[in-house]
Order: sequence, then structure tokens, then C-alpha cells
Amino acid sequence: MNRKTLVTMSIAATLTIGTFGTATAHSSLSELKDKKSSIQQEKAQVNEKIDSKSSEINQNISRQNEIQAEIAAIDKKIIDTNAEIQEKEAEINKTNDEIDKLKVEIEALKKKIEERNQLLEERARAMQEKGGSSNYLDVLLGADSFGDFINRVTAVNTIVNADKKIIDEQKRDQAELEKKQKEVEDKLAELEKSKENLVSLKKDLDSQKGQKNALFAELEKEQSKLNVEKEELEASANELEELEKRIGGEIQAEQSRLAELARQKELERKKAQAAAAPKATTASSSGSSNSSASVDAPSVSAGTWTRPASGIITTEHGPDVLNGKPRMHYGMDIAANGSVPIVAAADGFVIKSERSSSYGNVVYMTHSINGQTFTTVYAHMSSSLVSGSQYVQKGQQIGYMGNTGFSFGQHLHFELHAGAWNGAKSNAVNPRRYISF
Repeated sequence: MNRKTLVTMSIAATLTIGTFGTATAHSSLSELKDKKSSIQQEKAQVNEKIDSKSSEINQNISRQNEIQAEIAAIDKKIIDTNAEIQEKEAEINKTNDEIDKLKVEIEALKKKIEERNQLLEERARAMQEKGGSSNYLDVLLGADSFGDFINRVTAVNTIVNADKKIIDEQKRDQAELEKKQKEVEDKLAELEKSKENLVSLKKDLDSQKGQKNALFAELEKEQSKLNVEKEELEASANELEELEKRIGGEIQAEQSRLAELARQKELERKKAQAAAAPKATTASSSGSSNSSASVDAPSVSAGTWTRPASGIITTEHGPDVLNGKPRMHYGMDIAANGSVPIVAAADGFVIKSERSSSYGNVVYMTHSINGQTFTTVYAHMSSSLVSGSQYVQKGQQIGYMGNTGFSFGQHLHFELHAGAWNGAKSNAVNPRRYISF
């Protein structure tokens, strides 16, 4: 079962529960808010996964670009190596041509040497047959005259020098032959070795390119997988977004229902007050009775609003400084010691009663006052005595003052919003505009 199926099943289950929750009675608003909070958390987790998947995709793309650059570099080396191999092959061909040409020269030189060898052998045989150097002496002594002697000396020297020249040329030609053969053989061996190295280098480059291509193919496959996973997560996020909107609409509908109930209660209260108008003295007497209540409980004021708790105002609504840092204080702080009751500031319905990390034990109430919706917040309580969708009258106890959540001593953090409560607290107003403290 893939991630998309799991998320879809979770969303479907939430939709079913949310739909059923709308059909329940007065506990639905708290359940809907809890469900919306759960969806928001799940959506945040999905968005984190989307961001993580996007990061993986970007890393994969970067790696692909690196591999492509490496493949391009290898391709260039392969092209350069092929060019060098062609150059070496051309040199080898040229050297082979030189060798072929040299072979012809060598054959001619060998023939020339062979002829000289024959000539020298003939001369040696002739000298041996005629007595060697003594024969030259006979030739000289057999001269008829001094002029003839000189001519004979010149002829002998010519023959001797010719023989010596033949021998010298023979040695020189043989040395030249050996030198040329060695040079050509060494050059050919060097070229063959260079070509062998280049062919080996090309083979290695081809192997590297093959490995890079295989890695690039894996990265492309991984890229496709990551794209599919991201698309599934985005689809899940969209479904969660739609579900959040749907439940938000249900919450607004439930809040409207509670506000309408509060408005009807206000009308009933006004009708009751109008019917009891002739008994004003009795009502006044009742008020005096309230004022004689326990000193820990606030006196219930006449009119629409009343003070939510007894105690000292320690922080007013407005700009403030906490731990050396400026902040906006969206409510009023009332502090007192002991078991201090907290009462509803006006008639209304409990939106939800919960515990949070910041507000601690907190109660949210909605009120309809002269056709306008208000929201009150009672935070940091030690405990709550009410639950979601419960109708509460002005002055009715809803809990006790405490020190829960982000708090630095027992107090009530009280907020008044002209409209619905929101995280930005954009509707927060100074409670002193409506309540006498």
C-alpha cells in the first residue's frame, strides 16, 4: 500500500467522522476544531515531506547535471584520444613507408657491400697467389727507368689506396646500415607503444563513460520516482486543503448556529427583563444579595457584561514588555491568590474547552450582543467546569484561576474579541471598552 493510498484513506476516514460530527448535537464544534487542528498538523507534515522531496529532486537534478558535465568531459577526452590514435597510426604508416623505403636502400646497400666483398676477396686471392706485398716490390724493381719507377709507384699507391677506400666504405656502409635499422626499429616500437597506451586509455575512457551513463540512467529513474512521489504528496496536500476548507465551513456553520442560539437567548433575556420591569426594586434587592457573595467571586454587574474574576489588574491590554522584549498584549491579566472562581463575562455558548501549551486550560465562548458577535477567552485556569457547545449565563462559574500553560504566576488572562477569535488576534479589543474593572 503506497503513501497516497494511506493518506487518502486517512482523509476519507476524517471526512466520514467530520460529516457524522456535524450531525451530532452541541459537542460538534469542539470535535470539528480538534479535527481541523489534526488536519492542519497532517497537512503540515505532508508539506514538510513535499519540501523534503523537492530538495531531493533538486539534489538529483544537480547530480544529473554534474554527471552530464563529467560525461561531456570524458567525451572530449575520447575525441582527443581518438585524434591522437589517428595521429599515431599516421606516423606508424609513415614509419612503415620509411621502413619499406629503407628496406630497398638496405637491399641496394647489401648488394653493394656484397660486390665489395667479392672485389676484396678477389684482390686478397690475387695477392696471395702472387706473394702479397713482395709482388708490389717486384713490380717496382722491374722498372726500366726512373720515370717508369715513378709511374709504377703511383700505380701501386693507387691500388693500395683503392683497396683502403673500399674497406673504409664497407665499414661506413655497414655502420650506417646498422644505425638506420636501429633508428627505424626504435621509432616503430615507440609509436606502437604510444598507440597501445592510447588504445588502453580510450578503452578506460569508454568504460568510464559507460559507468557514467549507467549512473545517469539510475538518476533519471530516481528522478521519475521522486516526481511521482511529490505529485502524490501534492495531491494529498490538496485533498487535505479541501478537507480543511470543508471542516472550516462546518465550524463556521456551527459557530453561526451557536451565535444564533446566543441571540435567541439574548432576546429571551430582554423579554424577561421587560416583563419584570415593574419589579425593579426586587431585582435591585437581588443585586445587593449578589454583592454580599464570597469575596473570592466577582460581583455580577448589571447590564450585558460583567467582570470575569476578582483580583488585581497586573497587565493591561496593549503594548507591553515581557522578559525585556516588546510585545502586544491582547488581553488583560487579573491576579489573585487562593481558590478564585472565574465566571462568564456575558451570556453565551462555549465554543470549546481545552488545554494548550500556551493558554493552558482555556475556555472560548461566543456571545451575541445587540446583534453583534463577540468572543471571550479565559486562559491559564487551573480547571474548567464547562464543555463545548454548553450554554452559560453571565456570572455563571466556568472554572478556577490557575497558572497553567505559558504563565508566571496564578492569574486569569482574559481576551475580548469583536467578532470571531483568530490566531492573529486581529479582532482583539480592550475589554475596558465594554466591562468595568
